[in-house]
Amino acid sequence: MKRVLKLHVNGETLEILSEPHKTLLEVLREDLGLTGTKRACDLGTCGACTVLINGKPHLSCLTLAADAQGKEILTIEGLSQDGELHPSKRLLWTRGRSNAVSVPPA
Repeated sequence: MKRVLKLHVNGETLEILSEPHKTLLEVLREDLGLTGTKRACDLGTCGACTVLINGKPHLSCLTLAADAQGKEILTIEGLSQDGELHPSKRLLWTRGRSNAVSVPPA
């Protein structure tokens, strides 16, 4: 049975109807269309699905979306400012290209 989830993503408060067993990764990609957070290993070992929750890195493939309610969620899309790369994203992109799947170009 679906239920309403209230999530605070990239500075916006959103209410979505979702299955309670869905991971935060599934909700971000499938329900909200935020595809910058990548699905890769589904085991929490690669880090491609990392988002910031209340300022700390979390693996969204291992986090239930329901557990993220009431918390600040920041995805890679939220790191852009006025269409420009955030300085940390720019640094990762220019120096960390070996992991380009988790830091896509804008």
